[in-house]
Amino acid sequence: MNTDSVVSESSKADPVFITEDEAALYDRQIRLWGLEAQQRMRNATILVINLKGVATEVVKNIVLAGIGKLILIDGADVAEEDLGAGFFFRDEDVGSKRVHVAKARVENLNPLVAVETLAADPRDAALDRLVQGVDLVCVTDSDKETLIWVNGICRRHDKKFYAGGTFGLLGYIFCDLLEHEFIAPDRSTPTEPGMVPKTIKHSAVYAPLEAALKHSWKGLSKKKTKELNPAVVFTCQAIMEYQSRHSGQLPDELDSSDELESIANDLMKAAEVNPETLTAVPRAAIEAASRTAAHEFSPVCAVVGGFLAQDALKALAAREAPLANFFTFDGVTGSGAVCPMAMATV
Repeated sequence: MNTDSVVSESSKADPVFITEDEAALYDRQIRLWGLEAQQRMRNATILVINLKGVATEVVKNIVLAGIGKLILIDGADVAEEDLGAGFFFRDEDVGSKRVHVAKARVENLNPLVAVETLAADPRDAALDRLVQGVDLVCVTDSDKETLIWVNGICRRHDKKFYAGGTFGLLGYIFCDLLEHEFIAPDRSTPTEPGMVPKTIKHSAVYAPLEAALKHSWKGLSKKKTKELNPAVVFTCQAIMEYQSRHSGQLPDELDSSDELESIANDLMKAAEVNPETLTAVPRAAIEAASRTAAHEFSPVCAVVGGFLAQDALKALAAREAPLANFFTFDGVTGSGAVCPMAMATV
């Protein structure tokens, strides 16, 4: 497959400066982030891989926010099950390439954003060359091996990486921002009422996904372990591992519960989770995941995709602390938790 045209177009050009009309359009964001941060987003190119429910939400949010260029890669056709969470698709689109039918609808969200599409599997898309010309890569609803592979390419070229997806009523986000610097308010010293707090530079060192999945929970207190909601974290990781063992297939029957439960508890034991908090993932949670993991639910996609998009923009703007570094969402309770995994201290 010929990808030369996309590669050449996605290479870095001279910076684009925000016009008065754009400043008016993005006025609310400029008030929030500042002009310099908006300028960074305006010159940013984001690569999104796999256009399912979570990616649909991500694309909507980052395009409306005013990034410079969006590149979409997905080799799949629109299926009937995509019509629920994929609001870029219509009944008549079934059987057509996802990225082809979505392109015009994405462009209509914000004509100032350049949109390029490639109908290909990421492994057939000369991804190594494409990544060199972007600022951030976001992979959604992919198997663990693909995520680790793309993360490795991003690290090789010093590019920020996000991954996210849903497993029925559960969802997750992971990010590897390498060594990331950002500006945030200095909350270490009190300020007078009405005064704007001083900002200081912070930095954080992130880990690749492969290392994060081997993170040890040893030594965490009972209270801290409970706050991280290990049952959801290890159910999500177990589904990833199940998918690896079954050629990319997600569990979609109650019959898979026993295997999924065994995987989740083995992972939790290997991570040395505080047994005073949890000794095994609840069977009810495993059975719910077994029945629903292969299906998309729009509200869960909206939460996970919205949070992912907002965090990616935050990382590009280098304002405020981004996610550190694994987020899980439980659609049953509506709760989420951020779990630092293999993060280095600076």
